Amino acid sequence: MRTPCIRVCFLDPLTGLCTGCGRTTEEIAGWMRFSDEERYHIMASLPARLAAPAPEQAKTLEAAG
Repeated sequence: MRTPCIRVCFLDPLTGLCTGCGRTTEEIAGWMRFSDEERYHIMASLPARLAAPAPEQAKTLEAAG
């Protein structure tokens, strides 16, 4: 079974996402019971999640712009 885990496990308090893989705590906890299709859809969304600025970063960027 594929997993996006890279063993850098830290939940960002602003986003609620793991800074290593980009999953939520619910996704991490349920990974083994998700279907292959569910895991595929989650994994497909992870690059965009990890690239998106955190809410505080977005506010800073808006103020500077």
